[in-house]
Amino acid sequence: MDITSIIDPLNSAQRDAVTGTTGHMLVLAGAGSGKTRVLVHRIAWLAQVEGISLNEILAVTFTNKAAREMRERIYDLLGQAPRSMWVGTFHGLAHRLLKMHWQDAGLSQTFQVLDADDQLRLIKRVYKNLNIDSDRWPPRQAQWYINEQKDEGLRARHLQQSDDQFAATMLQVYQAYEEACERAGVVDFAELLLRAHELWLNKPEILAHYQRRFKHILVDEFQDTNAIQYAWLCMLAGDKAVVTAVGDDDQSIYGWRGARIENIQDFSRDFKHARTVKLEQNYRSTGTILNAANAVIERNAERLGKNLWTEAGDGELISLYAGFNEQDEARFIGDRIQDWLSSGNLRSEVGILYRSNAQSRVLEEALLRLQIPYRIYGGHRFYERAEIKNAMGYLRLIMNRNDDTAMERVINTPNRGIGDKTVQRLRELARAEGVSLWQAAEQLKPELPGRAANAVQSFLDLINGLPEEDSDQCLHELTERVLKASGLIDFHGREKGERGQTRVENLGELVTACKAFEPEDEDQSTLRQFIDSAALDAGERQADADEDAIQLMTLHSAKGLEFPLVFLAGVEENLFPHKMSVEEPGRLEEERRLCYVGITRAMKKLYITFAEARQLYGTENFNPVSRFVRDIPTELIQEVRLSASVSRPTSYSKSAYGNKSGSLAEPAVGGLDLGQRVQHGVFGEGVVLNFEGNGPHARVQVNFDQEGAKWLVLQYAKLAAL
Repeated sequence: MDITSIIDPLNSAQRDAVTGTTGHMLVLAGAGSGKTRVLVHRIAWLAQVEGISLNEILAVTFTNKAAREMRERIYDLLGQAPRSMWVGTFHGLAHRLLKMHWQDAGLSQTFQVLDADDQLRLIKRVYKNLNIDSDRWPPRQAQWYINEQKDEGLRARHLQQSDDQFAATMLQVYQAYEEACERAGVVDFAELLLRAHELWLNKPEILAHYQRRFKHILVDEFQDTNAIQYAWLCMLAGDKAVVTAVGDDDQSIYGWRGARIENIQDFSRDFKHARTVKLEQNYRSTGTILNAANAVIERNAERLGKNLWTEAGDGELISLYAGFNEQDEARFIGDRIQDWLSSGNLRSEVGILYRSNAQSRVLEEALLRLQIPYRIYGGHRFYERAEIKNAMGYLRLIMNRNDDTAMERVINTPNRGIGDKTVQRLRELARAEGVSLWQAAEQLKPELPGRAANAVQSFLDLINGLPEEDSDQCLHELTERVLKASGLIDFHGREKGERGQTRVENLGELVTACKAFEPEDEDQSTLRQFIDSAALDAGERQADADEDAIQLMTLHSAKGLEFPLVFLAGVEENLFPHKMSVEEPGRLEEERRLCYVGITRAMKKLYITFAEARQLYGTENFNPVSRFVRDIPTELIQEVRLSASVSRPTSYSKSAYGNKSGSLAEPAVGGLDLGQRVQHGVFGEGVVLNFEGNGPHARVQVNFDQEGAKWLVLQYAKLAAL
């Protein structure tokens, strides 16, 4: 192939990135700017023009799907399969390395890799051997802890003993787990990178071999690398390999699972004389959408800096809709989707994005009413989620003690010491006597060992202590009591990170669903009707993988996707940005990056919606529109009225914002804006989070870098804008 076929399809910035020959390079690839094309064409350039053998190139991606796509595109461009080239994920490449050097890595030749479920089962066996209370310390918590330590490059021996009971228990589990893995000849996913890094450290001759071999290393999604991945990469690169890192600091949204934005921010420091190429021309979205995204993200400090633009024209304005509650918001979205479909568009061209998993319930109900097929991308529908099934299991047992499916699901959830052997004995007795599991439990107690008998009796007492189906207690109050008495909220809340938080929020949303439920039959209990309704919703199958369907997903799941029509739902304070992010250093910036990702998923049309009142997680909230919406210039937004007329947003008129003409930002108070960095004489630097009141009594909330969040009386605070 000739050189022109490599560089002709590229714009000037892409050509610069592809043909760079001066050493290390950081390619800041904005959303929709063609980063995969740049990676593939750079590999082709190195092979065809620079004379680098594919055998001397290593390319790292973050998903197996991306690795397969890269191989296919290299084949299409070069006309030859890149068999000798190492292309894969960090974990895949580490696995390949360990398979080749199993002895040097201290592994058996037949070592096996545990998936997440296998790892959890092994941890549960460790718990049993150590007599650790699974109810107090959920095994998933230990799984998260172990993986987090490995992602930071830490073995159990590297961690200090602590007087803190949680830390001491987790360290004990980690030590026993490591020993169990060694005995069984197995490794988990986090172990692959850690063991491969230790191979570099312990066997310098092997490291030197691969340093000589790989002259060029290319890394995709560089902003998502964690500590051990970055360390592994730096060691492999050494002082000879040329590293091309492709990523976008504005799309770093996985800090909660170990990704370190500092890796991309510090690239030029760690890789000397690296130059930076910015890919800013966007091939996905309209100018209006890109200008909105730029306006939101520019408020983040310490950005490497870029500004997306397009030659495609401005396109439609962004539509902003304020629902009076979440049902109204969902109805509005459903109606707009019907309009879209009536014009001959496909359902798969529509993406509904939301910050919290719990938001999907009301949106799902709206689509079900309209009989519009949908799919939850990367997740389960509301009533199919494990924590919701657990709660519904308790409610079903209140209604019917002989519900064997519900009984099996919750008899030991949360863990109360009723093991598999006890449950199996209950099954055998139930079959032999022709009775339910509940009846078998009542009959079998005298024959069980003392501990098991007590555990079974405690469960029976728990269910019997809950209100009856026909009690006068309101449905949502009954559900709240079940969640508390069963221990489900504490049980799921102990799962660390985003997963535990999401499960608790979903349980709260179940209470909201109970509050909103309207029974239709006076002759049946409200509980029975609610359970039947939930079963029917769950029975409405999710669209098949190949069926044309609306795509619902969290904003975290949306990265890398694009849709002609996008709805950003629930864009209001305390929901997005999430209330837990506002006072934690760095979290608000990540929330803003998440908003940037959401906006840039839209290709042609973007709707932003919020609710003035929202029942969420079981409580009613009255939150203002998100600060992220207020960051967007008003000339880019039109407010949609209930009468279907469209006008400039009078509720956010320019005149209300002093010298911030053209912005939906909060009114400047004392010359300060939300998100602005300020300096205080005592507390140092911080970020403005909120305003309260006006005149001499106005207060400002600032999240100081060292001192945390504080409320200050503005006239005495003497804050200086930075």
